[in-house]
Amino acid sequence: MDDYPAGSLDHNVPFLFVSGLSSASTKSALTDPVLREQGALVRSELPPIESREAKIILRCIREKDATNLPWNSRDTSRRYKFKIRAIGREFLLPPRRARLPENFEEPLSPPILHSPFSPLSPGSSLYPDGLIDIRWLQKHQELIPSVCLSFYSLTSDPTLATLHDNQLKTDINAVKNAIAQSGHKCRFVAVVLSDQSPSSVGQFQERLENIRRGTGLDPKASLFVLPTQRTEVDLESAVDSVLTSVFEQAVEYYRDLGRHSRKKKSRGFAPQPTVPPTTGTSHTLSLQGWNVRYDFKTAIFAEFRQEIDVALRSYEQAYETLLGADVLEVIPGWNPRFNDARLLADIIAIRALKCLLWMGQSTAAVKRWQAHHDRIFDLVDRRGHGTQNYGWKAWEARWSTVMANLIEKVQFPELEPSAVLPYRTPEKSLSTERLQPWELLHHQGYWYRVAARHLANRRKLAVTIPEDDRKPPDASAPSQPKKTYGYDTYMCPEPYEEYPLVGTGVNHSKLIFDHLMLARGEFQKRHQNRTSAELALEGCKELERMREWSQIMDILTPLWRTMSFRTEGWWDIMEAVSWTLRSAAVEVGQKDLIVAIDWELLNRGFSRRPGWHYDITKALDGVAVDSQPVINIDDEHVTSFLEASFVFKHEEGKAGQSCPAQLSITSNSFPDAAPVVLGAIEVEFEGSLRKIHLKHQAANSQETNSSKLRVTKVTLVEAETNDDADSDDASQISSQTAAIILEGTDDLSLLPGQTRVFEMDVPLREPGDANASSIQVSVAPKSFILNYTINIQDTNSVGLWYSQSSTRKRITRTNPYRIKVLPRPPKMEVRLVNMLEQYYASETIQLELEILNEEDADASTKLDVALYGQNAPSYKVQIEGGGERLSTAGTEESRLDGISVGTIPNSKSVKTTITIDPVNGPVVFDLMVKARYHLVSDPGTPIIQQETYHLNVVNPFEASYDLFPRLHSEWPNYFNPEDIQEPSEGDEIARRPRGLAQKWALATRYASFAHEDLAILDLDVNILSTQGGVSCKTSKVQTTAGNGAVISPKTIEEAQFELIAQKLDLDDRSPATADLSFIIKWRRLNSPEDVVNTTTLPLPRFFVTSSEPRVLAGVSYYSPPGSSSSDPEPQLLFLDITIENPSAHFLTFGLMMEPSDEFAFSGAKTTTLNVLPVARRSVTYRLLPLVRGAWIRPTLVVRDKYFQKVLKIIPTEGMKSDRDGVLVWVPPPEDEADGDSDGDDSGEESEEA
Repeated sequence: MDDYPAGSLDHNVPFLFVSGLSSASTKSALTDPVLREQGALVRSELPPIESREAKIILRCIREKDATNLPWNSRDTSRRYKFKIRAIGREFLLPPRRARLPENFEEPLSPPILHSPFSPLSPGSSLYPDGLIDIRWLQKHQELIPSVCLSFYSLTSDPTLATLHDNQLKTDINAVKNAIAQSGHKCRFVAVVLSDQSPSSVGQFQERLENIRRGTGLDPKASLFVLPTQRTEVDLESAVDSVLTSVFEQAVEYYRDLGRHSRKKKSRGFAPQPTVPPTTGTSHTLSLQGWNVRYDFKTAIFAEFRQEIDVALRSYEQAYETLLGADVLEVIPGWNPRFNDARLLADIIAIRALKCLLWMGQSTAAVKRWQAHHDRIFDLVDRRGHGTQNYGWKAWEARWSTVMANLIEKVQFPELEPSAVLPYRTPEKSLSTERLQPWELLHHQGYWYRVAARHLANRRKLAVTIPEDDRKPPDASAPSQPKKTYGYDTYMCPEPYEEYPLVGTGVNHSKLIFDHLMLARGEFQKRHQNRTSAELALEGCKELERMREWSQIMDILTPLWRTMSFRTEGWWDIMEAVSWTLRSAAVEVGQKDLIVAIDWELLNRGFSRRPGWHYDITKALDGVAVDSQPVINIDDEHVTSFLEASFVFKHEEGKAGQSCPAQLSITSNSFPDAAPVVLGAIEVEFEGSLRKIHLKHQAANSQETNSSKLRVTKVTLVEAETNDDADSDDASQISSQTAAIILEGTDDLSLLPGQTRVFEMDVPLREPGDANASSIQVSVAPKSFILNYTINIQDTNSVGLWYSQSSTRKRITRTNPYRIKVLPRPPKMEVRLVNMLEQYYASETIQLELEILNEEDADASTKLDVALYGQNAPSYKVQIEGGGERLSTAGTEESRLDGISVGTIPNSKSVKTTITIDPVNGPVVFDLMVKARYHLVSDPGTPIIQQETYHLNVVNPFEASYDLFPRLHSEWPNYFNPEDIQEPSEGDEIARRPRGLAQKWALATRYASFAHEDLAILDLDVNILSTQGGVSCKTSKVQTTAGNGAVISPKTIEEAQFELIAQKLDLDDRSPATADLSFIIKWRRLNSPEDVVNTTTLPLPRFFVTSSEPRVLAGVSYYSPPGSSSSDPEPQLLFLDITIENPSAHFLTFGLMMEPSDEFAFSGAKTTTLNVLPVARRSVTYRLLPLVRGAWIRPTLVVRDKYFQKVLKIIPTEGMKSDRDGVLVWVPPPEDEADGDSDGDDSGEESEEA
């Protein structure tokens, strides 16, 4: 849209002057000196405001400028839109009436003066029959504001208040009067800035009211007070409120102008000019012409009001009237007014398109665009200079560019690069119609491409201009008639400027290229790669005309390297791109690109270019070459004329053997192309195979084998080569490791259409999967070195095996370039000599490993040892006669790699000791032992022997535990000062426990889970930790097993321990717990005596003190002296009942003994026992059993008198309890002691769960 006059297509928003916030003088947009002289100057005498708040307000207002907003209605957050211009304290308004021309005789009646922009004024460019021009639009867009927003300051100094207020009133009235005298109806709004806060501005209410009365401004619409002592956010909000009110004034201003235009149209007659025309045709503007002018003005004012639907209706009325039978149809094609009317028609049509796009009617806009094109085509073809000339094609290109520019301005989300579709779906009102694809709104790249095609047609027609018409006017005789009348020069140059005989003229290639690049950019954003590549090629053809070779390189080089047309088979596009790029590469001297393109163009799939040599060695002929360049390309970027494959004859092979293979290369070059002599061929492998390197060696025979298939046998030998042979640094070369490759020689000449097959035996070394990954061919003439790499891909296709008799055999397996190398069967034996079925936790595991060499030759061996399992321990490996290696523990594995065993002679063995550190619990380990070796006679073939052993580690013992209460002999004494007094604060002597003490019996029963007899060396209980401020001591009740006592598998043994727990402080009566562990020291029977294994079994946490009272029952036996077995005396039992009160309360207990048939007792049947705090008392009953060898049940009830709670009686030694109470064992007579008895468990205590 830049080709149209400036401002003719701008989107109209209310024009706002902001005065008083900037001291910078602004240049008036009124550039006509005559109009400047006649203009009305509006000036304010007060200085502008320079405060910080004023700058913030000015910045906020400028940020609200809507000039560059998208042309759509989606931004609903803005309540107003302005075109804002900040001015100083004065501005110039254009004159309302034009003056009479000079030397004009005034008529008797006074003449009626009109606007200087009207066709009625003699000084106007439209006089006398013009329609409307851009100057009228510029008047409302740049010269006359809808509102003049003027800012003033209100002083807070009371001594200057009256003076400043009077000056303010005088200035406002002067500005209002100046605007009124200019004849324009623009509004005036004053904003008074106060340096107070909004809460304190009320003190100036009387002064503000005085200003309002003195100026006559409306406080709701024309006079605003803005306190500035507030935050920046609040100040911006206040400015926003002012602009919202000002916008209403601006809309009303444009509504009055639109109403005035409709009123003029409704009069129904054409106004008369100020001075009747006396020259030319003396023809004034017709009534229909005036209607076009009025409708156009109405539409513009509606657009200012943002009433787009109203503007569209007025534009359509103006358009139909303009192209009707009474306006444009009556203007001759040679008349300059014809082109002026065409320009107005274009402007109206573009503005109508903008309105349709604004409202989202994209399909209707495309139809409207096509309708205007067809209508102007018909008009120019009938009334103008025809459509078969460069001028019409220039207009078509411009018309397509306009649509692209409109789409960029509107910014539809559906046409963004991230959108799925490249076009916008039709609106709902047209969705049911049968629409053509070109009737949908496509993205701007589509329209730029159409414009480029029209520009190409413009060039075609321009070059057909006869030479007589291409001469400038001064070259012809003055009397010669002008011959350019047959050309349409609407918005384009004359023929002698379009395509002159001398000079450049219009650069058509530049115009076409620019539009093609704009289109390509849009297609690239939407990933339409094929169209983008086509546009790039077309653009480079234009650059080729302009000889812009570097730009061609920048555009086509990336495209040539990555274009998808190679894989898709678009040979014609590939060829066009390649030849264009080659021409540019020759000009800029891009040698690698020239060679790569020539290498690709040798393929006979392209069309043959007449006169081309098709010889790769001549690629750089005519190009300056300073040194021999090395060019590396591959089949990912270049489609070569060579096809290569590598085939293994067998699917599998064994290490140490060889496998037949064939390398085939086929030339698909043109039949008359020069033979290609390959300098070398390299085959790279993935896996264990070595690289194959074939060198060229010319055949001794003078005859050339020209058969289509040529099979030769190549012998491969091993050779050493450095990784970087081109390095000049001697130190670097010396530090490189030599790589071994397979080398062979043959005649590597390749004729057009010929297939060369090189058959070879490939030695297999290391086991594993291997495959040929790439084949590289090299061509090395004098001017360059070319390396072309063909990558072998997985195609799941079968291969071909060629024979000397020119027959082909199909290999039925897929991907024959792969081979599986099986390992060479190892003959070295790895075994554990003394491996046991089971190992135990807490013992050191020692394994003896024997490595026996049964190969036919000596073997250089290394050992890898890995221990797999959860929390794998560390271990050490000791080689017989060698060194020792130590591993580190790991969470999942512990390994040692590369343990040097040395050279093992034939039929000899080496022993190795593996010592594994003890583990704490049951676990299963996998011990992997891998012997990696190679024979001294064949160091290139590695051999592996691997064995895996399962080590089952179990716990040798399991145990159960019981904790029984016992009566402790010690109890705190109130009358002992050492027991009740604390040491002094400064006493550093270790504090001994002084609290309550309780005694327990710990019974442990342990069982052997081993598969063999074990020697028990010692048993013990260890105190791990205590909780609750308690001290614990343990001791053995009886001597435990030791001195090699043997425990058999699946047998149970018992051990008794005594535990005494005492609180540290007598005042601490909280319960306490202890964590214990049971320790068993043992060894295997066949182990040395100095070997001691320690198994630690954790015990559950026990409560060792209690804060509640408890009742303990104890029993003792008494037999009268002198009794004999023949006349035994009755045996007495003493039942001691001890009540412990660890609390701080005085407690009373009631004891009641029930009589029984099993015994007689002596003691209180019912009694009361008072127990002091932190004390204990005992009651003894004497029982005379009436039975022998049986359990008797003393029915004793102990009840807490206060809580009425029955306390459970806890048995101690020689007693047990069940659900009903405690039981006491009565021993049998001595003569029955050895017999069977139901009291065989008299030594055990049990408590009911």
